[in-house]
Amino acid sequence: MIRTRVGYAGGSTDNPTYRNIGDHSETIQLDFDPTLISFEEIVELFWKHHNPLYEGRPRQYLSILLCHNPLQVEQAQSKKVKWEHIWGGSIQTEITACRSFTLAEDYHQKYYLKRYKAATETLLRLFPDHAAFIDATLTARLNGFVKEFGSWNEIKAEIRQWGHSERAKIALLGELDHLRW
Repeated sequence: MIRTRVGYAGGSTDNPTYRNIGDHSETIQLDFDPTLISFEEIVELFWKHHNPLYEGRPRQYLSILLCHNPLQVEQAQSKKVKWEHIWGGSIQTEITACRSFTLAEDYHQKYYLKRYKAATETLLRLFPDHAAFIDATLTARLNGFVKEFGSWNEIKAEIRQWGHSERAKIALLGELDHLRW
């Protein structure tokens, strides 16, 4: 993933917030490199890592898959049929076009990573502001890492492949070696 951010989407309420979400759902926005992972692979992970059969969720916690073009809607619907057979039931997930996305409040961003206060304080010093911290590929990957998606060695190997200068990569890897979890 290039970037992950949490927010509100799928509804029509102006300026939704956590306390005034209206008809939106809590969502995660993914920016990805389609040369590294396809939309269909992301949809497979989506179906695999949550229970889409559950009914009766309030709109705020609705299982929803928001797509950015008709091809994505078609691919998501196709995968839905496959996963209904795997799950053995009718998937309740709403699949629809993403009309808008409102970024959630800062305290919701990189929620799992922020549980590691010393590491977060160190990381925040690497960015010019909190928005850059939220938008960074590094923090997206580390937020997943602390939720046990990927290993420390995988993240370091990935950083070595990023398009930064060798000096910048060495400095970043040095900072990461000193993080206190």
